Amino acid sequence: MQKRMMITGAGSGLGREIALRWAREGWQLALADVNEAGLKETLALVREAGADGFVQRCDVRDYSQLTALAQACEEKLGGIDVIVNNAGVASGGFFAELSLEDWDWQIAINLMGVVKGCKAFLPLLERSKGKIINIASMAALMQGPAMSNYNVAKAGVLALSESLLIELRQQEVAVHVVCPSFFQTNLLDSFRGPTPAMKAQVGKLLESSPISAADIADYIHQQVAAGEFLILPHEQGREAWNLKQRNPQMLYDEMASMAEKMRAKARPSQA
Repeated sequence: MQKRMMITGAGSGLGREIALRWAREGWQLALADVNEAGLKETLALVREAGADGFVQRCDVRDYSQLTALAQACEEKLGGIDVIVNNAGVASGGFFAELSLEDWDWQIAINLMGVVKGCKAFLPLLERSKGKIINIASMAALMQGPAMSNYNVAKAGVLALSESLLIELRQQEVAVHVVCPSFFQTNLLDSFRGPTPAMKAQVGKLLESSPISAADIADYIHQQVAAGEFLILPHEQGREAWNLKQRNPQMLYDEMASMAEKMRAKARPSQA
């Protein structure tokens, strides 16, 4: 029987590459995003890769849209085997500059969107003894400066994934969480932050990354097959996580000096 996967944020970036990686093995794909043009492109690429599926516009902030997506998977695919909660947005800025609206927006999409995705699809996954793949970030583990709302949302995704790993073992639903570092993606299209300088700094990090979204999708595929829970696609990310486990204080000091440098850069130079 053909295997079936649902991906949020499938209209571009990592979501699209995950779709293509599994498409190459003939999976049926339910592709969701708020970007309908991007979704159509992804579906065309999936078909070129020899697989098929359907697209549905879905805003992960709205639980009723996620339950409607689960219903569509039931009707069109007869159920679901794997869900990938990938939809996310970027933001940055020092805590003092971030508004409460910035916090609400970030948590509604990056954390509650994942909670709602898991909740809407759990009945189908319990039936198929399926898998949940939640896309978090190294920000869940490392908490870099000037992105506290993003750090908190992604740390929440990690904590949720750990909770589900423990709770769903008896139901034979597997859980994986992916924590990529910066990689070449269009995440900046959704960037929200108080200063243009911050966006420019994040942009430099994304461009300088040696790893692409397609590389990450490959690595996820391999690690999910190996049954790995915490998936860290970047060599540097794995090293940083090892360092934090051994010597957290050293890492906090490094991050604090990074924050100072960022503040200095963001300040307009005195004439």
